[in-house]
Amino acid sequence: MRSPMLDWFSSPIFQWEGTGRHRRPKQKWHERYGFSSRPGERGVVRRMAERLRPQRRSFVLMAVLGVGSVFLNLLGPGLLGYATDLIFAGLVSKDLPAGSGKEDVIARLREQDKDTLADVLTTVDVVPGQGIDFDRLGLVLLLILALYLVGSVCMLVQGRMVALVVQRTVRDLREQVEHKLTRLPVSYFDSRSKGEILSRVTNDVDNLQLTLQQVLGQMINSVLSVSGVVVMMLVISWELALIVLVSVPVSVLLAVRLGRRAQPRFAEQWQVTENLNSHVEEMYTGHAVITGFGRRDVAERLFDEHNDALYSAASRAQATSGLIGPATRFVTDLNYVLVAMVGALRVASGTVSIGDVQAFVQYSGMFSRPLIDMASFSGQLQSGLASMERVFDLLETEEQPPDPERSSEPHEVKGHVEFENVSFRYLPATPLIEDLTLTVEPGRLVAIVGKTGAGKTTLGNLLTRFYDIDGGRILLDGRDITSMHREELRAGIGLVPQDTWVFGGTIAENIAYGRPGATREQIEEAARATCVDRFVRAMPDGYETRLDDDASAVSAGEKQLITLARAFLSDPAILMLDEATSSVDSRTEAAIHEAMNSLRANRTSFVIAHRLSTIRDADMIVVMDSGRIVERGTHDELVGAGGRYAQLYSGAGEGQGSGAAEVRAKVPAARTAPDGAREDATTGGKDA
Repeated sequence: MRSPMLDWFSSPIFQWEGTGRHRRPKQKWHERYGFSSRPGERGVVRRMAERLRPQRRSFVLMAVLGVGSVFLNLLGPGLLGYATDLIFAGLVSKDLPAGSGKEDVIARLREQDKDTLADVLTTVDVVPGQGIDFDRLGLVLLLILALYLVGSVCMLVQGRMVALVVQRTVRDLREQVEHKLTRLPVSYFDSRSKGEILSRVTNDVDNLQLTLQQVLGQMINSVLSVSGVVVMMLVISWELALIVLVSVPVSVLLAVRLGRRAQPRFAEQWQVTENLNSHVEEMYTGHAVITGFGRRDVAERLFDEHNDALYSAASRAQATSGLIGPATRFVTDLNYVLVAMVGALRVASGTVSIGDVQAFVQYSGMFSRPLIDMASFSGQLQSGLASMERVFDLLETEEQPPDPERSSEPHEVKGHVEFENVSFRYLPATPLIEDLTLTVEPGRLVAIVGKTGAGKTTLGNLLTRFYDIDGGRILLDGRDITSMHREELRAGIGLVPQDTWVFGGTIAENIAYGRPGATREQIEEAARATCVDRFVRAMPDGYETRLDDDASAVSAGEKQLITLARAFLSDPAILMLDEATSSVDSRTEAAIHEAMNSLRANRTSFVIAHRLSTIRDADMIVVMDSGRIVERGTHDELVGAGGRYAQLYSGAGEGQGSGAAEVRAKVPAARTAPDGAREDATTGGKDA
């Protein structure tokens, strides 16, 4: 059987490579036994230290207070040991004949073969017949009380400063995260769930705060305390100090190795927490759909699966990190036993006094306690490192291209829009818009239609620079939109997205969101123009009716009308309406259609809709398919061409009956091709 010692000496730490001064072991001992940190961890800690650097003055003051607190607390055990010696000496001296000297008493004891007691008396200040010196003992105890009181005050002030530094750091970090989110491209949010983002902004930052509180609150004092205690133990007895110091590498090795195993488990725990948050967010926002389709049992089953996964991940993380405290405490308890045994032998031999042993035991506890605390804190530290890595991953995500400087002269948007050979793709291998060219004159109404996924909504996202194009250019009044500040560009565009959005507040506040400072008359005028006034007047609180985040106080159609009023109140030069009437009934749709006719005067308007009856009077209808314009023209021209638009118009709900008859009347007769297939008499499939 091969000896473990031979295996150890044959390990890479005893195998060398290189020659001369470049000769070195193949593996360093701290790397072999798990003391080296991963590059990712070092980077995370370095980035956190950079954010703490502006508060270095506070750290200096915290260190001064920590030194004062630790120094005063270090004097306590020594003075208590001295008090113990006073009591012991008094108890022994009262049984000794008064008037004799200490040396005479010790010599008499040795003559009586009481060498052990004689050795013990050599270490204390004995005055035969005196008894306990209560005056001196009282002064010592008062001094100890004063030292502990002042030390506690220093620790209290330091704790307040730590809390202040941590809160300030976390506040700044939250601001950085918030500002970062405003600079991230829309694609970042499209590729991640709300739960994932919220988990990083809230859970991870809160966990980071807890970690910093423990690191800054305990680490400074722990390091100072351990250093001071080592000095005091060496002063009392270097032999006893050696026993304590030998146990340190064992405790540290256990803590580090177990901590290394715990960190990936904590990272897994936070990832599973993120998945659970995403599912809960989906369950809440889709509550009506889940209930309506009778899928509550499925949603609950998925929740149970995520919850069980979190339970398992958290259990694994805590099971590993939970071993750190008991393991290091076992080493510490074993250390106490050894100190007590060796200390008793030293007292019996007269090397140290009973008070010195008592003080040393206290110092041993003061030495072990920070190590135990740091070992117990190791699990939280690993969890905090995982949260730090996730937060910094967010902060270092590539941002959208920076905006150019704002124009010094105000530019009035007229609404002339040009797409010149525009190409765009969400994924490198999947083009969405290809070589698209489109010119829209000011004040024109352009309707964009096509099947789902044709790229209709993407055009609006490109015009507002929610996404940047991959090729070509987009001009607004002859200016390349990439040369415009995004806020300047979007200020001239009124956007009604497909997914309507309202925030917690009154209806009036929601309408005025696009135009801060709008008067009540302007708000109500926009509401009347978009039919909002009709249902608001029927509410008890009218325009002061408060909406929650999901706007449950109003219907889906009414919510869409509110977003229309918001866009109209902003008085933009360009209107971008994405599925603007898809959630309203036919009566409301007719009212909106009438209001749009008056409101889009002198405005360039883009309407993206599946209800083709709402766009019959458009100046231009653009038919898209697979990111290309396959047809363009007026309603009558496209119906008469019998191409893609005619198929959509006749196949849609509004194309049935009179619409289908209109298509049959306007489409030229089809001729039969030689192979028997039907072929249109027009070139409607071409771009007009």
